Amino acid sequence: MLALRLTRAARPAVQLRRLLVAAASAGTGFLLLSCLGHALDHPETADAAALRLAWCALPLAATVHLAVAVARTDPGTRPRPGLSAVGLGPARLMAVSALTTALSCTLGSMLALLVFLHLRGDLTGLPFDGAAAGFLAAGHSLPVPATLTLLSLLPATATATVALTLRPRDPRPPQRTTRSFGRSGACGDPTSRETFGAYGRFGARFGRRPAGAGVAKAAEAAGGGVAEAAGGAPATGDPHPAGGRAVEVMGLPVRERSRAWGHVGADGTLAAPGTAADPEPAAPVAVGTPPADTPVGLPWGVALVAAGLAVQAYAGRSTPAPFLAVLLGWLLTATGLVVAAPGLTHLCGRLLQCSRPGALRLLAGRVLMTEAARIGRPLGVVCAVASAGYALTALHDGPAAGFGPLSALGVLVVAGSTVATLLTAAVEARQCRAGTTAALLRLGAPATLLRGAAVLRAAALLALFGPLTLVIAALSDLPLSR
Repeated sequence: MLALRLTRAARPAVQLRRLLVAAASAGTGFLLLSCLGHALDHPETADAAALRLAWCALPLAATVHLAVAVARTDPGTRPRPGLSAVGLGPARLMAVSALTTALSCTLGSMLALLVFLHLRGDLTGLPFDGAAAGFLAAGHSLPVPATLTLLSLLPATATATVALTLRPRDPRPPQRTTRSFGRSGACGDPTSRETFGAYGRFGARFGRRPAGAGVAKAAEAAGGGVAEAAGGAPATGDPHPAGGRAVEVMGLPVRERSRAWGHVGADGTLAAPGTAADPEPAAPVAVGTPPADTPVGLPWGVALVAAGLAVQAYAGRSTPAPFLAVLLGWLLTATGLVVAAPGLTHLCGRLLQCSRPGALRLLAGRVLMTEAARIGRPLGVVCAVASAGYALTALHDGPAAGFGPLSALGVLVVAGSTVATLLTAAVEARQCRAGTTAALLRLGAPATLLRGAAVLRAAALLALFGPLTLVIAALSDLPLSR
């Protein structure tokens, strides 16, 4: 009931994105049902029916990707202050998002079933003079279990993927603690090495204990001797000696903090309570380790793209080219583009800021570097789909040759879902930087600067990924066109 209320009370932009998910799921469901109709009409060609069903994995994956992107940008299921008090915690909101996705995908599947039955003539007779009866098995009855299984495949996959993606996570990163082992168990300083017999030597462990009440009492008992050793006047009730040297008690330097004494700095000076504490030692940083927000998949993506092109070139030597080798090469190339796209987006942001950038280029470059992971992956998927479509068009020597109505529907579902996913990711990125945009406007930044930065980001991405897509498509088509 809560999911229905959130769905009904959403804004028009949110409803439009949900309708896009329903439309994509309707197209995918119709393709799955058409595979069932082809198998019923041609029972002797089981291999061809299995191949058609395998090709439906591409629109299925594109639709699930779009559903996840739409669920991430849904403002109705975003955690807000006060919702946990009424029982809407992160887990409940994740369940609401999954249920909303299931409703959209189920609506699309039901629409696909109605259109499929209408074209078969099961509702009002054969439309279009029976033109669609050849590949929809109009003369055979549909098996209900197979139909329900194919129609429930997309809603179940999309719902499980959304629930897995939006599952509650601990915002605090896990702390890696290195356990040090001394001479006798889990104690000791890992940075210092002990010689043989050092553990049992008298006074070897005195400096490792924090300065407590025993040290303070010993210092008070020393009295004027402590103060004289520090170079100041004898102690007259003041526990802090007047001097800038290290205080020694019983021959040992007191350099640990104490609630009563204050703390001792790194240079040996004793400070009063309430002053600044000793600077903590900086955590060791490995040489060559990139920052946390820098994508690290660029080398792996380039390697996968090179491997995919090599597999396609090897497959192009044989006549005809083996289908599995060509498909494997395309999959490797597409995976490489998706993996390398965040790194390329981050690199594009860096290139925008080079050579004395102004406010416009600096803002556009920093936004690209920050949103490299969020924008890069959908952009890589769009580039992979565009390069594969260009290669297929060039392989068939024309845009219309070899494409039927079902092939056109599949291309439309895949291309439309990937482009819609990219635009949805851009909307999500805009929502995430809404606070930064509001702060810039409060500081007096003109609105034309923000719009100019957005146009500059789009132009930079198009200038980088456009030629890259064309080059990869030409290299993929070159071995197969010979």
